[in-house]
Amino acid sequence: MKQRKIPLRKCIVTNEMKPKGELIRIVRTPEGTVELDPTGKKNGRGAYLSHDEDVFELAKKRNSLTRHLQVNVTAEVYDQLLTDLKKVKKK
Repeated sequence: MKQRKIPLRKCIVTNEMKPKGELIRIVRTPEGTVELDPTGKKNGRGAYLSHDEDVFELAKKRNSLTRHLQVNVTAEVYDQLLTDLKKVKKK
């Protein structure tokens, strides 16, 4: 039986190519809000980050999501995304 191709995505902070399931998607919805997308299927422009709190902190320091999602992402939004990530990790 033929092996299925595993989709790869690049983390916008570390620039590492990883399987899609190992990364978390951050999406800018059509309404302009920035949310965590654990399913990877929400509508909107997406950016991928590694499942690591240090990577989120580095993204906050570099303001990476503002550049990639083309919308102003405040520090409060980064903090909310980090708390959402912790909730997703516990499940």
